[in-house]
Amino acid sequence: MWFKQISFYPLNKDKLPDLETLSEKLGDAAFAHCQGLDWFSEGFAAAVPFSPEPVFPADYTWRVALKKEEKVLPAGVIRDILDEKVAEIQNNEARSVGRKEKQELKEQITDDLLPRAFTRSGRTQAVFDTRRGFLLVNNAAAAKAENVLTRLREALGGLEAALPHTKQSPSSLMTQWLLDGHCDGGFELDSDCELKGAGDVVPVVKVSKQDLTADEVVQHVKNGKTVTQLGLVWREQLAFVLTQDFTFKRIQYLDVLQEEAESHGDDAASLAFASQILMTEALGSMIEELVACLGGWQN
Repeated sequence: MWFKQISFYPLNKDKLPDLETLSEKLGDAAFAHCQGLDWFSEGFAAAVPFSPEPVFPADYTWRVALKKEEKVLPAGVIRDILDEKVAEIQNNEARSVGRKEKQELKEQITDDLLPRAFTRSGRTQAVFDTRRGFLLVNNAAAAKAENVLTRLREALGGLEAALPHTKQSPSSLMTQWLLDGHCDGGFELDSDCELKGAGDVVPVVKVSKQDLTADEVVQHVKNGKTVTQLGLVWREQLAFVLTQDFTFKRIQYLDVLQEEAESHGDDAASLAFASQILMTEALGSMIEELVACLGGWQN
């Protein structure tokens, strides 16, 4: 239930759909299994394991889940069958097989195998923070996060969302914090970072489980490298790695949050309800404070 990595998008909270509309529209765009010659299928599935509904609301937070199913057809299998067919033609008809004919044979083999291919599936969850106007997607990879946003827009007939552009770049702020040896606000340096230099062959330095105020770490910045990832702790509630793309990786929810969630009930629904609110509240507050440190949103 707790997101371990995040991409997020600021939303126009005045133009968000209401809960009933969101549920109805995502129900209309529900997941269906791959059929026939489809390589993949994608749609909205149950947001939580204990309910079939496409939206799981917890106060001002709404959880959704996009499910994707893909056919698994190894290239090696197609290649082996193709080689057999080419050899058969060469032996039976005493002629060579050209590139165009090979391509046609490959497509025919693929079409024959697809309906019988194994499938694999995965889901990407997201939470609407309707109070702050954030969409939190449980994936730090831009392509996967943007796909969730695209599918939501298609299902809803539009969704006003933007990329998180601030007046100061995350990389610039992280570099400054590492150089200063301390952070602003409720943030503290943790023990991991990544730095990159300039040039045709970009040098990359990864620091893990070290004191980030140590001279040998800070010297990299003094030598002209910029910080692209930085481990941070926020107000003894969250530990995470901030990236230059304004995504969050390796998020850890510290004991105070976990214990508070567990105190709100033993059954799955109560625990999910409490966890979702506490997670969204912590992440939303942290993001707001970080945006303030970055000079606010870029107009």
